Amino acid sequence: MASLSLSLHHPCNSRTGFLGKTQGVHPRVIPAGRVGFIRRTVECKESRIGKKPVEVPSNVTLTLEEQFIKAKGPLGELSLNYPGEVKVVKEESGKLRVSKTVETKRANQMHGLFRTLTDNIIVGVSKGFDKKLQLVGVGYRAAVEGKDLVMNLGFSHPVRMAVPEGLQVKVEENTRIIVSGYDKSAIGQFAASIKKWRPPEPYKGKGIRYADEVVRRKEGKAGKKK
Repeated sequence: MASLSLSLHHPCNSRTGFLGKTQGVHPRVIPAGRVGFIRRTVECKESRIGKKPVEVPSNVTLTLEEQFIKAKGPLGELSLNYPGEVKVVKEESGKLRVSKTVETKRANQMHGLFRTLTDNIIVGVSKGFDKKLQLVGVGYRAAVEGKDLVMNLGFSHPVRMAVPEGLQVKVEENTRIIVSGYDKSAIGQFAASIKKWRPPEPYKGKGIRYADEVVRRKEGKAGKKK
């Protein structure tokens, strides 16, 4: 009974190290061909954003060709190519519906993303977007000269930036910059390039920030205590 208990606790040690005799329990060897794996079907949840329809205003003209869409409105024209994991169809109500063609994790990710991109081009050509920035600092100011944005940011020379085609830049009270247009991605990229010249520093908050941005402040070095 003792040898049986030893073999159960140590099934790999079926031989004694010194005598070389087998004990009473022999481990069962399973042939490699009989070893299998259990496959489980992965169920992807429906994207909450992706299943929402996209409203199309009456002043927007759409062109649908398989995995391609083009939207033309009063502000401009934008197009979008869809990957194979998703497709877009126009319903009888006039709304656009983005749906998945396969059930995979990537398709679930693309579903919500391309529904948002589709909504962006529809809203962009009909209403447009804007991004507001604020200059904070003594002597910091901006102005529009022709097709250039000129900023004084504490350097030895003013910073001059050419406004990309399709975008409009307006300056209010010398410290507020408004970037507007119909392409949301182009607006965000140009606004980020403006902010890159003087990111807000955490001690006094000086720099260029978005209008709705909250800058986390740090406490400076305390003065010498008397």
